[in-house]
Amino acid sequence: MKPVIYQLFVRLFGNTNINVRVYGNKDENGCGKFDDIDGFVLHSLKEFGITHIWYTGILMHAVAADYSQFGIEPDYPELVKGRAGSPYAIKNYFDVDPDLATDVDNRMNEFENLIQRTHAEGIKVIMDFVPNHVARMYGSGLPFSDHPDDFGRNDQAEKAFSADNDFYYLPEEELRLPEDVYQMAALTEYRKRRSRYREFPARASGNDCFSAQPGTGDWYDTVKLNYGIDFKNGKTRHFPTPLWEKMKFIILYWAGKNIDGFRVDMAEMVPVEFWRWLIKSVKDHYPDLLFIAEIYRPELYQDYIDAGFDYLYDKVDFYDTTRNIIENKTGTSALSRCWQRLGRLEKYMLRFLENHDEQRIASPFFAGDPWKAIPAMVLAATMNSGPLMIYFGQEVGEPAVGSSGFSGDDGRTTIHDYWNVPSLQKWLGSEKLNENQLSPDLSDLRNNYSGIIRLCNNNNLFARQGFYDLMWVNKKLDERSSGRVYAYFRYIEKKAALVILNFGNIFHSGMQLFIPENAFIAMNIIDDPVVSFKTIFPESYKAATSEIVKKEAEFSFDIPPFSAIVVFIKLSPKKWFNIRRFTKFART
Repeated sequence: MKPVIYQLFVRLFGNTNINVRVYGNKDENGCGKFDDIDGFVLHSLKEFGITHIWYTGILMHAVAADYSQFGIEPDYPELVKGRAGSPYAIKNYFDVDPDLATDVDNRMNEFENLIQRTHAEGIKVIMDFVPNHVARMYGSGLPFSDHPDDFGRNDQAEKAFSADNDFYYLPEEELRLPEDVYQMAALTEYRKRRSRYREFPARASGNDCFSAQPGTGDWYDTVKLNYGIDFKNGKTRHFPTPLWEKMKFIILYWAGKNIDGFRVDMAEMVPVEFWRWLIKSVKDHYPDLLFIAEIYRPELYQDYIDAGFDYLYDKVDFYDTTRNIIENKTGTSALSRCWQRLGRLEKYMLRFLENHDEQRIASPFFAGDPWKAIPAMVLAATMNSGPLMIYFGQEVGEPAVGSSGFSGDDGRTTIHDYWNVPSLQKWLGSEKLNENQLSPDLSDLRNNYSGIIRLCNNNNLFARQGFYDLMWVNKKLDERSSGRVYAYFRYIEKKAALVILNFGNIFHSGMQLFIPENAFIAMNIIDDPVVSFKTIFPESYKAATSEIVKKEAEFSFDIPPFSAIVVFIKLSPKKWFNIRRFTKFART
């Protein structure tokens, strides 16, 4: 079965507060909890077709809220992006975010219970592993007898680089944050620390910023971890470093809590040699543990697959290409170049149209209409055998309109502030899983998403590798549709699916798709001179029946705007192709 991953931002998912204010604190704006993701929610996601949930924002990170009464050291406000903080400024690898707990003292048990509830529904659990950087005030607080030393405790801070150091230093320089960072920090009512944060010598910031004066756009709230690359001296390698064993200890700690996989944040910023060592070591203990790499450099794909990653982000090829097509900046012929560039690596690529880093489809910054992405979602689900990922709220057309605080109004759902997701609130409603609060249009949208996912769940040919692009022999179709239609086969032995997508806003009628002899040869169907196409659903669908020798055929079709046609084809005992099932995804 093709993995279908649902990225769920816990802090926002369960928040039912509709009265939120820009830059509001936790008490004003509310905050989702582990307990909000109860059996009803999980059962609904299972019914929706989800196989894995990526719980985002779990690890303890820098926050503006004061939890000192629970033994958690407060953060300097200027080291916290927004009120709630970046979930990637990790403050403690061995603890969870207290914001997410109903009972702060019992926070780990609450997360462990969530893992158990998720598994009880037959859904696997993925969480973030953030290996490249930590919060500037990182401190695990655990007894040293239970784990390796905290990062930096034994560093020689007078050295810019040492293979024995956990951090990179800027000797003789003091950290100076941008003035607007202090101005944002002043907006918080929590200011028990009268003086500004001081760091001397300064440490390099998480985005490889080797400056004591990082900018507002830098990851100034984090510090870069040292895996043994000397950036100042030709990127010479000094492997391994003490950090390697510490990170392995962290992975094994969470794997021991029955985590099924890790989405690895900015994996490409950590040397591939480390991954080769770590993943093999960890999979000796947990062979089924999943590793998904966030990576944006195609030239590194093969190295990171060879290092042991199960899947890689397909952002640069698939996401960027499909977004350009949706926005009518390029034609569908770019999709052929996309899979050709990837070659045999296609099966390792995780595909998505939304995540916490990207703008919402329904946002005015992107498509402005969630329906415009339906053909792209069918493409993401059916083009290759790798996983499909959906971001929470995407399925109900969340537009992320307006400013929430730190991130401003940028078409994204904030990851830095206490906020809500209005479209998701309508789906959850005052009574959980009351879909009637969605408009008919958005209810229909969610049903279409569910149909796309079930298409993956119920048909193993979409989890296999047989793919045949039909556009190379359909130049006339490409021209007639102005580069908005795309068609291909997916196939396994004695079973195939014809997928036709319309990314345009025009209803195409009486279109002709040519299927060459080479397609049947590729699908190992070479004996019969006759090809028969028949449809049984829907009645209004028009399809031609062809009886053409030499293994060539023309398939006639109509297709509405922003829609997809998926025709299931099965080899009959007479070795004819008969359409056994037809599914159309379109706004009703």
